[in-house]
Amino acid sequence: MRRPVAVLALCASLVLSTQALAAELPQRWVSAGGALSEWITALGGEARLVGVDTTSQHPASLKSLPSVGYQRQLSAEGILSLRPDVLVGTEEMGPPPVLAQIRKAGVQVQLFSSKAELAAVDENLKHLGQLLGAEPQAAALAAGYHQQIEAVQAKVKQAQAGQKAPGVLLLVGHAGAKPLIAGQGTAGDWLLGQAGGHNLAEHQGYKNFSNEALAALDPDVIVFSDRALADEQALQALLKENPALAASRAVREKRLVSLDPTLLVGGLGPRLPSTLQSLAATFYPAAQASFAQ
Repeated sequence: MRRPVAVLALCASLVLSTQALAAELPQRWVSAGGALSEWITALGGEARLVGVDTTSQHPASLKSLPSVGYQRQLSAEGILSLRPDVLVGTEEMGPPPVLAQIRKAGVQVQLFSSKAELAAVDENLKHLGQLLGAEPQAAALAAGYHQQIEAVQAKVKQAQAGQKAPGVLLLVGHAGAKPLIAGQGTAGDWLLGQAGGHNLAEHQGYKNFSNEALAALDPDVIVFSDRALADEQALQALLKENPALAASRAVREKRLVSLDPTLLVGGLGPRLPSTLQSLAATFYPAAQASFAQ
C-alpha cells in the first residue's frame, strides 16, 4: 500500500510545482511590437495581453485592446495604468527614460531583437517560450518557420534558372509623400532578397530620394508600403506625389505590389513566409503557379 501512496504524493507534488511555476510567470502583458504580438498569439498567449502598441494590428482581435501608442514613443502612465507584469518589445522600443520609469515601478521590461535574421527569430521565440511556459511550442514554431522559408528559397532558385532577378525598389511613405527607399540592412531589404529580388538601393537604412533619382533607378518592380493608406489608394497617392515614377518600367508594365507596413517593424513575424511567396510570384511571373502551391 505504501508504494501507491508514494506515487500519489509524488504526482500531487508535481502538480503543485507546475501550478507554482505557472503562477510565477507574468500573467498581464503589454506588447510594443507587431511581430512580437503575433508570435505571442501564435504561442497561445493572446489572453495575457492587456495592451499593445499601434504596430500590433494582427490578428484583428488585437485592435480591441487598449493602445499604448507607437513603440518608439511610449508613455509610462498609459502602460502602468494597465497594471502589467511585463512589457515586451525590441530594441526599437522607447524612449529610454520611459522604460527606466516602468522598470522602477516594478514591471519587467523584456527586450527582443528586431534584426532581420532567422537567428533572431529563433532567439526571440525561445525567450517568449520561456516567459509563457510554452517552450516546446516555441521550438516547434521556429522549426516550422525555417521550413517555410527554405521552401520559398528553393522555389526562387528554380525560378531564377529561367529569369534574371528583377531590379526592385521598396518605397515606404505616408499618403504617398516623400517616400523613403529601403536600403541595405533593413527588414525591407531582407524581404526583397528572400523573395528573389535585387534591391537597387545601395545605401544603408532608409533614405529619401528625389523624384528624378527614383526614376533614374528604373526598377522592374516597385513594392510600396504606406503608413496612412492601403492598396489602390496608396498607389494612386504615390504616383500623384511622385510623378516621375510614371516613366519607370515598373509603372509602365504595372508591376506594382502593396506591402503591409507593419511587416517592416519589430523584427520578423509569422506572416512573412506567405508574404515572401506573394512577392516572389510577382518577381517571377512565369513561375507563379509554383509559388501558389
